[in-house]
Formats: sequence, structure tokens, C-alpha cells
Amino acid sequence: MLHITNETIAAAEKQYRTNLINGLSGFRMAMLVATQNTAGLNNLAIFNSATHIGANPPLIGLVFRPDSVDRHTLSNIRVTGQYTLNTVPQKLLQAAHQTSARYPAGQSEFEACGIAATYSAALSAPYVAESPLRYGLQFREEVAIKSNGTCLIIGEVIEIWLKPELLEADGSLRPDQAQLLAVAGLDHYYLPKFLASMPYAKP
Repeated sequence: MLHITNETIAAAEKQYRTNLINGLSGFRMAMLVATQNTAGLNNLAIFNSATHIGANPPLIGLVFRPDSVDRHTLSNIRVTGQYTLNTVPQKLLQAAHQTSARYPAGQSEFEACGIAATYSAALSAPYVAESPLRYGLQFREEVAIKSNGTCLIIGEVIEIWLKPELLEADGSLRPDQAQLLAVAGLDHYYLPKFLASMPYAKP
């Protein structure tokens, strides 16, 4: 077994350290976060930090890096309060990853990366048309993480759109049925494989 100490981590080259620590939390769903600014311009960016906060009310958290540079997604959420999370099917891998490029504020990643937008009457933010599982959120809370200057954006799920084959009778979801991508680290993509549904554990 390799033993990597805190001192070794601190002394490591920046990109190596970023890759190592970002990968420790394992597989996360790849999500395209879509927003719209007050001028009606759409924005799209890939994230790997979406996390369940609670089911009643239905809350999802999203971690944002420090806004020392322009964070168009974060700015739009703060101003409009609405955004969507869109899962990424395998066929969208290259286009979805390309949204991580730093496009200027006046350019939509939908157009730059060749991704189609679709809309719902429930909110102004767009959805990714090819995403088989997507949901809209209303901003509820921003939590500052003082340890490193990041922040946690918490949104309430106001609607869900999904293909029927992804939803089981008990409400469970099956992302493997649509070849939805997971991410480990910053740029390593995977296709999760279903193994088993385990019973509720009791002593």
C-alpha cells in the first residue's frame, strides 16, 4: 500500500494534488448545469459536485469553486434563482466535457458545443434536450465554506423530467438504463453498472 501524508499532498505539484484529492470521493453523476441570465442568454457547464441534501423538501446541493474569476453559472443562479441539472448520456460525452472551457460571458455553451436546449413553462432556465433525466431547481440557500472559499448552493427541486424506463415502481432511479455518465476526478468518465438492490438493513 502507498502511504501519502498530508505533507506530501501539500508539497505536490498543483495539478497532481487537484487530480488526487478530487478523485478521493469516487464516482459522481456528471451533470450539465443550465442557467439563463437576465438578458436571456443561456449558459451551460459540466459539474461533478451535485449531492442529495434532503427529500422533504426535495433539496440538491451543488459546490462551486471560489469566485475569484467569473463564474457565469453561479452569477446567473444568484440573480435569477433558477437553474436545471441535466444528466449526460454517453453520446454527449465530448460536447458535455467541452462546456468546461472558459467561454466569454456573451457566448452560450449550448451553441458553442452543439447542444440543443429545450424549455419548460415552470422556469426560465433551459434544459438539455438530449438528457434523459433532468430536473429544475429554485435557489433556496447559499452556504459559504470558509475552509477554502467555496460555496454550497442549495436548490429545491420543482419539477423532474425523465424517461419512463429510468423510474422503478418504488421511486428508485436506474441511471444505467440510459448509459448516463459518472465522473471520478475532474475528467475521467465512466458508465456505472447495476449490481443489486439490497434490503433495508436491521441489526
